[in-house]
Amino acid sequence: MKMITAIIKPFKLDEVREALSEIGISGITATEVKGFGRQKGHTELYRGAEYTVDFLPKVKLEIAITADQVDSVIEIISTSAKSDIEGKIGDGKIFVSNLEQVTRIRTGETGSIAL
Repeated sequence: MKMITAIIKPFKLDEVREALSEIGISGITATEVKGFGRQKGHTELYRGAEYTVDFLPKVKLEIAITADQVDSVIEIISTSAKSDIEGKIGDGKIFVSNLEQVTRIRTGETGSIAL
C-alpha cells in the first residue's frame, strides 16, 4: 500500500478529484495549506501599500492506494493539475511513501481491504 501526497493549486482540486473518480479512486483527503518553493511568493498592492506574500495558498491531497495504482494515480494528478501544456512554476509536487498499515475503525478490517 502507498500514500500519495500531492500539493496542487486550489483551483485544480475539482479537476483532479473528477479525474481520480473516473479511475475508481473514491477516498481523498484535501487540506487547505500554504507554502512556497521555487515560486517564492509575490508582491501585492493593498490600499496603496505594497506587501510581500511569502506563503501561497495550496491544496494538499492525501490518497491511500494499493501499490499497483501508483503509476496511474501519479499520471492522473500530473495531467489534471498542470496549468497548461507546458506547465508553470508552482503547479505542485507529488510525493509517494509506503503505507505500513491501514485499519477501518468501523469494521476493524485491515490492509488493502480497509482502503
